Amino acid sequence: MDQEILNHIAERISLRSGLNCKISPGTKIPRQAYNKTRRQYNSKLILKRLQKYCTRDMTALMAITQIDLYVPILKYVFGVSEIAGQCSVVSLHRLSPCFYNQPPNQKILMERAEKTTLHELGHTLGLTHCRDRQCVMCSSYHIEDTDFKKPAFCPTCFELFKWYIEKMP
Repeated sequence: MDQEILNHIAERISLRSGLNCKISPGTKIPRQAYNKTRRQYNSKLILKRLQKYCTRDMTALMAITQIDLYVPILKYVFGVSEIAGQCSVVSLHRLSPCFYNQPPNQKILMERAEKTTLHELGHTLGLTHCRDRQCVMCSSYHIEDTDFKKPAFCPTCFELFKWYIEKMP
């Protein structure tokens, strides 16, 4: 994993949320999460593995990976979280401009990663999808949806986000 991207994500999440972000060493992806037919990894099985690493003193645990993720009812996901849980996983695979046959662009990749990780963090705190297409909590079914969003919560989601942060132990 590119350390520059991880540092950027941690810095931006800390800035936007006020939470302290710590980068921990990676872990192996469970072999059973790989689906040979789809040539992708089942994100739900990865979330289940991540739960083993969660502790009571941690707000959230987010895995950042380069592998292609899916949930059984969708062709792919950029990320997935436990709603009001502790774990989430984000894939950079489809966030990269290279996936769309475009030239590498670190700036675009980092912007997309910031939006996706902030979105998944919102879910772990209890936020659901927002109807405001520019809100970071709006769902992204296509990369254009992610590109259209701002890397911030709309006023309503921001108030809910703050409320969830304040009620944390």
